[in-house]
Amino acid sequence: MSNSKNNNQQGSLGLVACVTIIVGGMIGSAIFSLSGMTIYYAGPAAIISWIIAAIVLLMYGLQIAELSTIYPKSGGVFVFPTKSLGKTEKQGKIWGFISAWGYLNANVVGIAFAAIYVATYLSVGFPIFEGMQIPLAIGACLFCFILNILKVSVAGKANTVLVILLTCTMIVFVVIGLCTKNWDSSLLTPFFSQGIKGSTGFLSAIPNAMVAYGSIVAIAFMVSEVKNPNKNVPKSMCIAMSVVIVLYVLILITTVGLITSNFLEENPGMRFIPLYAAAFTKLQAFPWLAKVISISAVLALLTTINVLIAITSRAVVAIADGGMLPKSLSKINSRTGTPIIASIAVTLVAMIISCFPQFTAEIVNIGSLLAAITISINCVSLIVARKKNKYVQGNYRAPGGSYLPIITLAIIIVSYIPGIISGAALWYYIIAWYAVGIIILFINRSLAKK
Repeated sequence: MSNSKNNNQQGSLGLVACVTIIVGGMIGSAIFSLSGMTIYYAGPAAIISWIIAAIVLLMYGLQIAELSTIYPKSGGVFVFPTKSLGKTEKQGKIWGFISAWGYLNANVVGIAFAAIYVATYLSVGFPIFEGMQIPLAIGACLFCFILNILKVSVAGKANTVLVILLTCTMIVFVVIGLCTKNWDSSLLTPFFSQGIKGSTGFLSAIPNAMVAYGSIVAIAFMVSEVKNPNKNVPKSMCIAMSVVIVLYVLILITTVGLITSNFLEENPGMRFIPLYAAAFTKLQAFPWLAKVISISAVLALLTTINVLIAITSRAVVAIADGGMLPKSLSKINSRTGTPIIASIAVTLVAMIISCFPQFTAEIVNIGSLLAAITISINCVSLIVARKKNKYVQGNYRAPGGSYLPIITLAIIIVSYIPGIISGAALWYYIIAWYAVGIIILFINRSLAKK
């Protein structure tokens, strides 16, 4: 049975810190990089893709918020399926491992992708950094690792400062972009057929847009560190999503009025830096703006890395606590309350992946598909958890009953069908990734028996 809300009041993260952590995680690599790919696929209709993706991830986030009150322990992607799925604890742990192992990969490649584009934006904005992509990517990972091994409250305050600076720079881009005579509303028509994917391109762009909102669940996965989680977890999700979607829509409207999908098709090097491309080509009257965009992108990417290391390391701790990874990974530093060893492991793997920027597109697609697998498993977990656990008065309950997870699953399946059908190479990688996980699992169990 779930714990009552009174058992979860001792965390150090309040509502403001929760909101800024989620916002910082969501305003990151995707809007500054993947937005270019969605515009390339769908043209102006990419705006619809991002709105649909926001709705889907908020629906998912609210389900995770309920699961976090039923099973109030950090590291939810492993904990929730483990507790709810399977007739036995062993079966439940298998589902938990499938969910969490996919989630770990999706987040680690997300960290690596963000680190790669810290280096990219620095090099295009400041020529002094040209040719330093790999060292800069590694440095970005190390910087965020240091933030993560500080006390949770200190990291939360640092994240708040980064988010405030980031939001200000994004508003500057929107105001200048929309107010300049170079912004052209005629570029928004035809609305649905400009992208290379045609009139249904907005559907193909949804999976990429969904990546932007993955951190909506960050606080639910850190629930044991949140004050009054029954209120603060769902409330922070709704506030953060409202802030982020307004900023995203404004940025997308600004961008598609300055550059087109045809421009991105003809200039493939600009597809992952669309805001910079818009400032560099159409807003030359403001020569400093391209540098502001570069700085804003770097801040956004750093906040993403910071949040992803935090939530991924806690998932590693939960898996290790469950006996499916080496026990040493579950250790928490008594002074700071942070999982230092798990954070080291996550950061090292991300640093290695960030050394291969030539595989950026593959990194994004792999992470996106693995995230979909994890989301699907956890949606099913909520349906089963409600049947297994008696509702505790005062605990948060997601709206929509069983319809909410079913609708979420349906939208994910529809939006991912094109990628599933045509992405055979991705599935080979995913099979290999899970094979590695199984090998590690068996080795760990063999060592534990000795």
